[in-house]
Amino acid sequence: MTIELVARLAQANILAHGDHARDVTCGYACDLLSWVMARGQKGMAWVTVQTHLNVIAVASLHEMACVLLPDGLEMEGAVLEKAREEGIAVLSSPLSAYRLCGLLYQNGLHDLPG
Repeated sequence: MTIELVARLAQANILAHGDHARDVTCGYACDLLSWVMARGQKGMAWVTVQTHLNVIAVASLHEMACVLLPDGLEMEGAVLEKAREEGIAVLSSPLSAYRLCGLLYQNGLHDLPG
């Protein structure tokens, strides 16, 4: 799945475009950074309400495809700039985290293997 398709499904604005060569291969929803650090994967779409710089650090550590912010949340400019530097797309959706996860799963983006 492409980042553009995720954005379309989520009715999201792309706040940082990231690396368009990255495919979105799985999804995850969690707001506890240490939990995501232990479970993150390359190509992941991560749904979170966290908007600070450490989110980009965790996403970059695992080469995630994108961070998807629910409920119309936004990130500050410096955080978005770091996301661009690291090639991490950041999307802001008006939908709830619950609805986003359902839509992504329904359209073939599944969770972690195992």
